[in-house]
Amino acid sequence: MAETGISCGENSAVLDALKPVVRDEPESGIVNAANYVWKKGGNVIPMWVGEGSSPTPEFICRAAVESLARGETFYTWQRGIPELREALARYHARHYAKPFNAENFYVTGGGMQALQTAIQAIAGAGSEIVMPSPAWPNHAAPLRMLEVKPVEVPMNFSNGRWQLDLDQIFDAVNADTRAILVNSPSNPVGMVVGDDELIAIRDFCRKRGLWIIADEVYGRFYYPLTPGAGKVAPSFQNHCDAEEQIIYVNTFSKNWAMTGWRMGWVQAPEVIGQQIENLIQYNTSGVASFMQPAGIAALDQGEEFVESQVAHCAAGLDYLTSTLGQRDDISVQRPDGSFYYFFKVDGITDSVAAIKTWIDEINVGLAPGTAFGEGGEGWFRLCFACSHENLHEAADRLCQWLDHR
Repeated sequence: MAETGISCGENSAVLDALKPVVRDEPESGIVNAANYVWKKGGNVIPMWVGEGSSPTPEFICRAAVESLARGETFYTWQRGIPELREALARYHARHYAKPFNAENFYVTGGGMQALQTAIQAIAGAGSEIVMPSPAWPNHAAPLRMLEVKPVEVPMNFSNGRWQLDLDQIFDAVNADTRAILVNSPSNPVGMVVGDDELIAIRDFCRKRGLWIIADEVYGRFYYPLTPGAGKVAPSFQNHCDAEEQIIYVNTFSKNWAMTGWRMGWVQAPEVIGQQIENLIQYNTSGVASFMQPAGIAALDQGEEFVESQVAHCAAGLDYLTSTLGQRDDISVQRPDGSFYYFFKVDGITDSVAAIKTWIDEINVGLAPGTAFGEGGEGWFRLCFACSHENLHEAADRLCQWLDHR
């Protein structure tokens, strides 16, 4: 029998043959925590990923099943079926109290492809995109792999609040800058960018011909303490024209418990619609035809479910505020939005080591702050969209561990 083995040296040569920016990109710190749990085994409470405990509602699943039964398994519109794009326009009109055009919406394979599409449309090798940090690692990593430089501007944590310094953000802009990326409500810190700040960013970008990438995935998960603040977080939707240089990225994953469906959308100027469709075509050739009626069902029939999701998370946040949030050895901002509790523990300077200790000793799995860029060391992200039973148990275990360390 002929030998087919490959030597270690040959393996190294194969690895070295990759593009350096791909070869050298580190593993996500969130994925690293998950892999550590899966290799260890056991009954670890999973709070490292941004996902709730509810399965997709039956009425959404039924729409996909009925589509399959109708034989809708063929190629379809690359930018999304017209009915789904019209449903997206209706959904936005309900929540932002103004008309929207279906021609501004393009269906993608999840929020991640929406982000990739936005990046590919406006940035290339040698260009830069400015963003506040700590930030979701999936913002910076795809930029690096496309040879676009993510310019992460550290936010300051003082007086119990994360502070977005617009002067620092604007000072980070140079001749190579193509866009400012704004994620609000923020993953991981839970901060919501206010209307005045959104307007200031809009005006700055308009003046300099810059794009805005608006990641408003968590816009419905909003917990304002101000009475009458509304059910939707402040948004560029309230301040920007449909046809100016702004691209919104969003997903069905969070609002309607559809994380495994991998379906999202881009909202962008109609004038670049053909270019957005080209990117979708050449990357994935569109979203499966039978999944798209499920998106219509979610948008048109899912409001009660979304409100129940938000109420569930708000109750979880209240519990964390009354437990971890009352400790003198923990620093945290009560999140105004998203469903993440981003906290710092006095005396802990290695968040990755602490994560592994908690997994090993108390069977609680969080995401290390180092996963979220500059300023994340010593911080931890806990997803409170999980079941209340798991949330209460995890918080109790963490408090007990902190009491006896």
